[in-house]
Amino acid sequence: MRVGRTGNFFARRRPLYASAVTQSDQQAPHFLVIGGGPAGTAFATTAAARGAAVTLVEKEIVGGAAHLHDCIPSKTMVASAIRVSVLRDAAKLGLTIDPAKVDMATLSARIKAITGDINRSRTALLESQGVEIVHGEGSFMDDHTARVVTEDGERVIPFDKALVATGSVPRVPDWAPVDGERVLTTRDAYDLPEVPEHLIVIGSGVTGVEFVHIFQSLGAKVTLVVSRQQILPHRDPEVAAVLEEDFLDRGVKLLIGARAVGIDLEGDEVVVRCDDGRVARGSHALLAIGSVPSTANLGLENAGVETDNGYLVVDEMQRTSVPHIYGAGDCTGQLPLSSVAAMQGRKIALHALGVPVTPVDYSKAAQAVFTEPEIASVGLEEVEAAAEGRKVRTTKVPFAANERAVLQGYTRGFVKVISDPATGVVLGGTIVGHRASELISAVALAVTARVTVSQLVDTLMVHPSMSEAIADAAE
Repeated sequence: MRVGRTGNFFARRRPLYASAVTQSDQQAPHFLVIGGGPAGTAFATTAAARGAAVTLVEKEIVGGAAHLHDCIPSKTMVASAIRVSVLRDAAKLGLTIDPAKVDMATLSARIKAITGDINRSRTALLESQGVEIVHGEGSFMDDHTARVVTEDGERVIPFDKALVATGSVPRVPDWAPVDGERVLTTRDAYDLPEVPEHLIVIGSGVTGVEFVHIFQSLGAKVTLVVSRQQILPHRDPEVAAVLEEDFLDRGVKLLIGARAVGIDLEGDEVVVRCDDGRVARGSHALLAIGSVPSTANLGLENAGVETDNGYLVVDEMQRTSVPHIYGAGDCTGQLPLSSVAAMQGRKIALHALGVPVTPVDYSKAAQAVFTEPEIASVGLEEVEAAAEGRKVRTTKVPFAANERAVLQGYTRGFVKVISDPATGVVLGGTIVGHRASELISAVALAVTARVTVSQLVDTLMVHPSMSEAIADAAE
């Protein structure tokens, strides 16, 4: 079975294979990469820097479609949304500022400029290291040969080892008539001619709540359709409660426990029908209900590569059922983060070259939700410990007790530290608050280095700073 996006990342693994690296593999290996996202580019640069011949096949954009058509654009919009929110709240700090106006054309142009710069820099780095970039659609002919269809024709590429890192695309159910104008996927949201008058966001996971924050901040009315009993259903209820409170204060309408089952276009309105009979009416609807792996038409069956619902089945070292073909990133169904994919790519390249490496430790991956307040976590969470029946020590401090947060006007949220009651070692932490994505780095380092709560308490933080709340929470 594949490694799922949620649940225990280690329980659903293929058994480890014996090392397939031989002396002949190391003499002049030719590596093929299908997919030029964070995993593919990290693999290519790492392998090429160590003398391997690498051919990278990418059909859309070097840098990764999911990365440059989803992640970077959404975070660019978040940056603008935060600025607007700051201006609107300026009166609380004794400032009088004219209401902010959003120019969607300028914002869209900025997104395109940033993604273009990343694409060019990634391409230049790969080329500087001698990586051959082939623009086209690749597929396997057998377990050592691939075919690439390019604008100039078809090309056959033999390889010693390969990496499949083709990412994912937004999931579109049969009941959603996506037209890119009023019924949108996330990738349609970055080039709108104007801010929607009333946006209905379907899906309350990480992507959904980020878009609620973005478009509400930019001036749209927003309704969020929540299929579960809380937003961010896989998160700590305390975390969800803080964000729900913020959304309600902003005027966001929440349809809790309503699962969308249909979308109708009625004149100028978009009508979202839910399974409990409730209906949401707006000017636009945006789907944020997950993604599906981009593995169709890769000819994986020709190479003997096993899949599970389209996801590559991999072992601890990211090998597929064919040991010299690896998988990484979103197409494996593992933790869908660019940082994780890049780490996978680097480790796979070293493993393919015969360098001893350890598997990626997903339990230590820091992750964030880019709303305002932001939500960030690393390591063990309280809900996970409870589910496992594990005894932990949980300490929490609200930002309302932090001097820097108070003087800046960012008092919503908290810092929570999870530690081992016997040893005092920090096992994890959650931060909800302004710039939580930056603050969590200190907790991530503590988890990785097995720092104790006593050491955190003894750390002299800058005063006044929001980072002091981490030491306060540890104490």
